[in-house]
Amino acid sequence: MAKNLHLTGDADADKLLSDDPFALLTGMLLDQQVAMEVAFAGPKKIADRMGGFSVTRIAESDLDSFVELCVEKPAIHRYGGSMGKRVHALAQYIVDNYGGKTEAIWQEGKPDGKEVLKRLKALPGYGDQKARIFLALLGKQRGVSPDGWREAAGAYGEDGSRRSIADVTGPESLAEVRAFKKAAKAAAK
Repeated sequence: MAKNLHLTGDADADKLLSDDPFALLTGMLLDQQVAMEVAFAGPKKIADRMGGFSVTRIAESDLDSFVELCVEKPAIHRYGGSMGKRVHALAQYIVDNYGGKTEAIWQEGKPDGKEVLKRLKALPGYGDQKARIFLALLGKQRGVSPDGWREAAGAYGEDGSRRSIADVTGPESLAEVRAFKKAAKAAAK
């Protein structure tokens, strides 16, 4: 993968996101109804409680035990129970469909941007918008650039935009993304 990510403000959490594609996919799954940096710190909380972060270990873990681990204070999300179930389902999907290799989503068969988007949208807990943002994150910050990825990511793929976590590279860009989101909410009212 490309450069180190700076999404959470926590060096250890960012290192996990940079090193483990499933951790990054999990952070994106958790990115709803909480601050972006809180969502993307979730995988580190799981790793600390499990003695490491492994898509296979999560998928093979007892669902109730895993959910209990996710709601332990501080919880991985404000809705720790339901999000714990989603993380577990996501891990099972990756193991069942990609042999536990998350990066196969964007590497297997050399897919173009549309195909990667289709694969992301098929993931448990991923809808169209989340899939487009994650595709933009891959393209902008992970060096994953299949043909047509910017078009498939839509506005999130625009060069120089400040729309989502895909554009966060540190505290300054995080503030710019927050300002964009606040303005978009105000305009929607």
